[in-house]
Amino acid sequence: MTEQKTSKISGFYKLSIEKRRELIQHFAGLTNEEINAFTKSLPLETADRMVENVVGTFELPLGIAVNFLINGKDYLLPMATEESSVVAAASNAAKIARIKGGFTAECSLPLMIGQIQLLDIPDMVSASKEILAHKKKILEVANLQDKILIDLGGGARDIEIRILDSPLGKMMVVHLIVDVRDAMGANVVNTMCEALAPLFEELTGGRVRLKILTNLADKRIVKAKAVFDKESMGGEHVVDAFLESYTLASIDSYRAATHNKGIMNGIDALVIATGNDFRAIEAGAHAYAARDGYYTSLTRYHKDENGDLVGEIELPLAVGIVGGAANMHPTAKLCRKILGITSAQELAQVIVSLGLAQNFAAVFALSTVGIQKGHMSLHAKNIAVMAGAQGKEIEQVSDQMVLEKKIKLDRAKEILIQLRKTR
Repeated sequence: MTEQKTSKISGFYKLSIEKRRELIQHFAGLTNEEINAFTKSLPLETADRMVENVVGTFELPLGIAVNFLINGKDYLLPMATEESSVVAAASNAAKIARIKGGFTAECSLPLMIGQIQLLDIPDMVSASKEILAHKKKILEVANLQDKILIDLGGGARDIEIRILDSPLGKMMVVHLIVDVRDAMGANVVNTMCEALAPLFEELTGGRVRLKILTNLADKRIVKAKAVFDKESMGGEHVVDAFLESYTLASIDSYRAATHNKGIMNGIDALVIATGNDFRAIEAGAHAYAARDGYYTSLTRYHKDENGDLVGEIELPLAVGIVGGAANMHPTAKLCRKILGITSAQELAQVIVSLGLAQNFAAVFALSTVGIQKGHMSLHAKNIAVMAGAQGKEIEQVSDQMVLEKKIKLDRAKEILIQLRKTR
């Protein structure tokens, strides 16, 4: 009988690093060599193949968010981030969501959009008709660019025509819709767009300028939903307080920007850990948040008939499990193994669930104890280290500063001197 794995782990943060690694190794079936790879940096020779002018590597802390149950499956989520308290916050949010069944997530087909910009077209109507009349040929030319993608069931699927007014006059932008399967898709889409440029010039009598994908991947939408237990939150009055806080993000762009940043705290950390392009994800998410002409929250919340809080999130998410850094970075490959994902769509569903958890945790804290409590607890440890504390001194100095609510370097030094005098 196969042992049932669970991501529900109490007191994970209290364990030693070695014990945490042991639990992850057992959960993900990692070899000793793989688990030991966590202590090794990205090899310089690999880094030198990834970017230009390499002189070294830059590391981020890699934490594990626990308790996640997504579509009935347990996950441990690797998060590469320097942001204090987000890993613990996400784990706590997942623990509360788990009471009511965890997260449910879904996503559309992995469709990316390539843009071909056409200028100086003599007759927009005739040009549009010519493009549509030759749609089959256009798709055939596009699909000749990547036989492997076609063999995997992907490829160019459709075209869309947009006529835009600009200071330069009217211009046409043709959207090439491509199913990129388990890739992020930038390279294949760009290659297809470049190959199609001469054909579009021939069909329209215009000239092509830009030939590139858009990061507003609004045909690659991912959604997640969770019910957060009111009793675990502290009662229905806390749910009401949460909704009051959320409402501001839904109507005010100034608040929405910080609100959505909290979402991206989680999303970016997992995107980075799996070797994906967090800048593309950020650009797409924020553009999507402003799709109706004003910038608003990427999440929605309401209270159900039981008084529990229901949270939902929706955004474009273009991630891959093949190609790019995802296949080159050894730690990224290891993180994907810990996740146990088998497709880019599954990865997207996990990422968006983490985004919802992170957002819930931030708004929950803001609505109750305030955001600084968790942040300052971890920040105090950093200040203690800066003051020269070592070993057990770090906890002693940081705990005293938190107790006094004086988390400053000069106070840390004073406490450390007092500690050492009493020995």
